[in-house]
Amino acid sequence: MHRNLLNKLITWKKSKTRKPLIIEGARQVGKTWLLQEFGRMEYENTAYVNFDQSHPLADLFTLDYDIERIINGLEVYVEQKISPGTTLIILDEIQECPAALASLKYFYENAPDYHIAVAGSLLGITLHEGVSFPVGKVNTLHLYPLNFAEFVRATGKTKLADTLESGSIIDLQPFHSTLLDLLKKYLITGGMPEVVQNYLTEGNMLQTRAVQAQILSDYDHDFSKHAPVSQVPKIRELFHILPAELAKENKKFLFNMLKTGARAAEYENAILWLEGAGLATRVHRVSTIKRPLSFYYEKEAFKFYLLDVGLLGAMANLLPEVVLEKDRLFSEFNGAMAEQFVFQELVAAGQTPYYYRKDKPAREVDFLLDLGNEIIPIEVKAGTNTTSASLGAYLAENATKRAYKVSQREYRQHQTGCVDYLPLYLAGKIGKFS
Repeated sequence: MHRNLLNKLITWKKSKTRKPLIIEGARQVGKTWLLQEFGRMEYENTAYVNFDQSHPLADLFTLDYDIERIINGLEVYVEQKISPGTTLIILDEIQECPAALASLKYFYENAPDYHIAVAGSLLGITLHEGVSFPVGKVNTLHLYPLNFAEFVRATGKTKLADTLESGSIIDLQPFHSTLLDLLKKYLITGGMPEVVQNYLTEGNMLQTRAVQAQILSDYDHDFSKHAPVSQVPKIRELFHILPAELAKENKKFLFNMLKTGARAAEYENAILWLEGAGLATRVHRVSTIKRPLSFYYEKEAFKFYLLDVGLLGAMANLLPEVVLEKDRLFSEFNGAMAEQFVFQELVAAGQTPYYYRKDKPAREVDFLLDLGNEIIPIEVKAGTNTTSASLGAYLAENATKRAYKVSQREYRQHQTGCVDYLPLYLAGKIGKFS
């Protein structure tokens, strides 16, 4: 299936300022497949090494950083010639060999003609453990689960996916019902490539739940295998309580839901582990609207979102047949499915969302985007009722050029004020509209 990041890989290949490339992302989002497909399409041959399967090869990097010697050793291992510009070198699960990560600096400085790309499912965790990172010597890209447009393309609706990615609201209006039906399916499958492929091949959403259950089991295995023993119970507690946390009316993460008297500091390392593994992300609260928001967010107040909306549904035991019911899927768990979807689309589009909340009087806006010259508030509505007292209060107190209510309703431009009504499937385009 096509992944949009492939276009950025091609740009990287052609760049005159190309550096060794790191592909980050959670386990099973498709990093290995993407790099191998890139090598197949764009290079004469590919030299692939997986450090999770080839521990003895780590010795090749620990002796010294003589690139000629390293290349010779790689050629022996893959049994083929490695040529600058025509061979793509892929080093997979690079977190298992910190010396290989450090070697990227020397590839950049001493052998820039070699095209080398590396991937690591738990690279963020490795870096938290103090492994040296070649700052300024690498390019970095992040791969997420398939976004909605990639899912639409995978179903064979290429032209519709093209139009969706262009953000052409007028051209999409005749296909509003079609897109909502596809969105319902996406909320069940999510964007994990193996799950999507299984659904497209088998057409059975109950089977997709079985694939998702296996992925969640694999993540649980990672907790035991890779996390510090003292942190494993806390990581499991955090990860498995996330659906319940997202279903609360006030979605601020409350540690006392884990156990009475629990404090943030007690779980900080577990939070960092989940974030480093790419399995969950904090969205921090702001209560003062000043730019840049990154200066004013509240560190201890945050919502916690999962990697993938399909995995959220699987963890919450949401039955796949709700896809057949008109509005239930969007409103399940207090609208958590719709909100998780919008979060994913924003992050996949390169945005860093925050959320707004004031306690007296209580008001909350689901997401804020800081675009540099303006702050855009976004209210997510699971159904078609787009009434929002909190957004109205926010707009009354803060000068705002644009705001969005995102729901199942068709697009409607504001007649008065600054609020546009945007269909859920276009959430990832917020910030790109003129």
